[in-house]
Amino acid sequence: MTNALDLRLGEDLARFKREGVHKRLNYLEGPQASRVRMEGRGEVIILSSNNYLGLCNEPEVVAAGKTAFDRFGAGSASVRFICGTITLHRELEAALARLVGTPTSLSFMSCWNANEALATLLTEDDLVLSDQLNHASIIDGIRLAKAMTKCQTGVYTHNDMKDLDAKLSSASDRKVKMVITDGVFSMEGSVVNLPDLLEVCRKHGAIVVVDDSHSTGVMGTRGRGTAEHFGLLGQVDIVTTTLGKALSGGAGGFVAGSEEVADYLIQRARPQLFTNALPAAVAAAGLAAIRYLEDHPERVGKLQQNCRHFRAGLRELGFKPLDGETAIIPVIIGDTAAAIRMSELLLDEGVFVTGFGYPVVPQGTARVRCQISAAHSTEDLEEALRAFAKVGRRLALI
Repeated sequence: MTNALDLRLGEDLARFKREGVHKRLNYLEGPQASRVRMEGRGEVIILSSNNYLGLCNEPEVVAAGKTAFDRFGAGSASVRFICGTITLHRELEAALARLVGTPTSLSFMSCWNANEALATLLTEDDLVLSDQLNHASIIDGIRLAKAMTKCQTGVYTHNDMKDLDAKLSSASDRKVKMVITDGVFSMEGSVVNLPDLLEVCRKHGAIVVVDDSHSTGVMGTRGRGTAEHFGLLGQVDIVTTTLGKALSGGAGGFVAGSEEVADYLIQRARPQLFTNALPAAVAAAGLAAIRYLEDHPERVGKLQQNCRHFRAGLRELGFKPLDGETAIIPVIIGDTAAAIRMSELLLDEGVFVTGFGYPVVPQGTARVRCQISAAHSTEDLEEALRAFAKVGRRLALI
């Protein structure tokens, strides 16, 4: 029997289809790589994956997961303080803290959970400020902090240090002031102005939190993230990041910071107290990915070279990708339906890249977001550029 909710949802879904903004799932028949077989499509080049270092199917990473599966079993069975923490989690957290330059870290099932957990650190006497373009997980984490603790919250204009300075100046009565920003902003591919942000925050005694999910493994000469990129490793108070992107462990997120932060989150953070720990196989694969990155920093250099090559190629064709030096290369189209249509035509040409529109990005700024991997060969990138040229001409974009 159809109920009122199903009727309303059905009407909305029909409207999405009429407007050309309905999303569909594409099914892959193998692991993430530069090329993969897609059900009903055959082989396609993937330009929409967070597999920045190409480690999703790296033999060492996969083997580590298999070994841990045999040794520790399939699941963690409960939360860590109830049924015990396996030694693998301790090794993983030490490795991640070493990578991002903090004294310690604490793992969660996802970086979304890690960002939500930050609400635990705040009280009604505190202030938390968020960059205007921060990821949805940070936005929801701040909403949770406001609801749970009644702390004061606010947003500052994207990468605008004058606006941030003014908002911190007006909050001198707050006991703890926390500023949260993405390191690399996922829809723009822009990078936080970390040197100036740290200067402003130090002036006001504010705690700096950087979500480095799209920067870990990508930025800096050894892939240690935004802080390394600016020569400021160890200067950020709290780093959150993920194993689900460049480190390719499959899933998992972290809060990395002081011993006090990590221990307090163990005591009080609801995503830690009420969610199972990472499965051992996932933790082991993540640990192997970190060790692989440490042993093969040239993989980061290859990624950065590929990014420069593809961005330059798009410009030569007449596209205007947003400026940047990250692995995220957005091509602004404007209309949501047009961006989705472009992604569909590119898929017809054997290139899988996703179109994004409202509400993921503001109205009128829909885009095709290209994401480059160290696993891409020059041949992969050139073939993808030929597809962009063909589709761009067909849609009168170039």
